[in-house]
Amino acid sequence: MKIISYNVNGIRAAMKKGFAEWLKSADPDVICLQEIKAEESQIETDILTNIGYPYQYWFSAQKKGYSGVAILSKIKPNHVEYGTGIDYMDAEGRNIRVDFDDCSVMSLYLPSGTNIERLAHKFQYMDDFQSYVNGLKAKFPKLIICGDYNICHRAIDIHDPVRNATVSGFLPEERAWIDGFINAGFIDSFRHFNESPHQYSWWSYRANARNNNKGWRIDYVLVSQPLESNLSRAFILPDARHSDHCPVGVTLNF
Repeated sequence: MKIISYNVNGIRAAMKKGFAEWLKSADPDVICLQEIKAEESQIETDILTNIGYPYQYWFSAQKKGYSGVAILSKIKPNHVEYGTGIDYMDAEGRNIRVDFDDCSVMSLYLPSGTNIERLAHKFQYMDDFQSYVNGLKAKFPKLIICGDYNICHRAIDIHDPVRNATVSGFLPEERAWIDGFINAGFIDSFRHFNESPHQYSWWSYRANARNNNKGWRIDYVLVSQPLESNLSRAFILPDARHSDHCPVGVTLNF
């Protein structure tokens, strides 16, 4: 099973930049999308169906043109869970999960901390999400949480760890949270296979950051420990340019 996660920063904009053609070529079994910024009725879903993704699940934010997640699959899931049941999370369309025979796959869009108010919101979300996942793992031990976590885990995951030490996304408290989240039963699939530096998944639109590879690795496929023996490879696809993020992914053998 090949799974890709991609913050598309607007699915309609990404489609205009060749997203569907890229998806057909990349050919994952499942793709988790974040920041779709659209209602399902606004999306050319028939194009995605025609390239092999008949099972499409869209979970939009209540605020139009904001946030939202989705999962597209070649395989029909046994169950689809829209949201977490936590009202303030679900109003922003930040979590959707599909359950298959061999694993459950979630698309997550964790808030950014762009100002003091949103940073407080982000920390509340992180705490509540940790509690939610602790309970979820008991029911679904083979869990894969794909998405934009808006946090760099280690210094190797950011182009300038010194200057960014006081910037949201690389704050000590944020890094401690994702470290604890991973250590509570997950594997950072990319770092499981690759410890090389300068491997990023997001670049600012400013200062030609992407062409200079001055980026951040904030998109992850975290795989629960019971799936470790199923891991085959993990990857980042920086050449896909439909967004300020790029896709990340994993292949598992069942």
